[in-house]
Amino acid sequence: MGPHILPCSLLLLLSFLYSVNGLGEVIYAVNAGGEAHIDVYGVRYEKDPLTGKVGTASDFGKQLVIGRVPPGDQVLYQTERYHHSTFGYEIPLKGDGEYVLVLKFSEVYFNAPDQKVFDVVMNGELTVVPALDIFLRVGRGVAHDEYVPFTVAGNTLVVGGQESPLRGNKVKVEFVKGYKDNPKVNAIFVIKGRLDDVPKLPPLPREEELDNEVEEPRQSATLQNTNTNQNSKQQQSAKRRPSGPRTPDPYAADDTSSMLPVFVAIGAAIPILFCLCKL
Repeated sequence: MGPHILPCSLLLLLSFLYSVNGLGEVIYAVNAGGEAHIDVYGVRYEKDPLTGKVGTASDFGKQLVIGRVPPGDQVLYQTERYHHSTFGYEIPLKGDGEYVLVLKFSEVYFNAPDQKVFDVVMNGELTVVPALDIFLRVGRGVAHDEYVPFTVAGNTLVVGGQESPLRGNKVKVEFVKGYKDNPKVNAIFVIKGRLDDVPKLPPLPREEELDNEVEEPRQSATLQNTNTNQNSKQQQSAKRRPSGPRTPDPYAADDTSSMLPVFVAIGAAIPILFCLCKL
């Protein structure tokens, strides 16, 4: 029995490592405002290192069912850290190469856009996510991820064509306080790899698809009503069809011709009467 257990254990271990390495090399993962968690891809998120140091940890989102994620990973979007000022996380790097920063967000409090808006900055000077309005992007209680590919070359950080000098082989990701409420983040992870190596959230339903879903029943109902109205009109028309010939108009004929002899006789008698009166 022993000789068969070892190969099976190794197979499970290799399968697990492959599922994680398929993402690229995960070098940093934190469940902001929450406890440690292993997601469906095998990524281990550490407990928030800022607990008791900076900002406020909140699990207010646990009263919501978060859209776009499986039930087991909703905790990544239900807990968060926010602060009344700018705050951030310092992320260690592993030499030169390509990286991807994944920032996880979910709006669990506001019910309208333009209530919470903030920037995300790397290395103190490179704005990588400007004017983030989570509700405007996806609504309330829905997962939203921001993917930020970057490159490290020597002591230089390169993001979207922008460069910034690195110090100590670390980069800081900051959530910048603006005029619309407090900045926040729900979870963070960084891989050494390419954007194609990162699992993506499923797409949101497209607006036109939703419109079509609403419009099709409307068109069907309209067509049904039209057919019903046409049938009704046809039935009414059939009921109103005359049953015999049209009745002649009694006033259509002119009766003046039958009175003509009378008028002539009266006209002839008037002069005779006039003459007799003179005699």
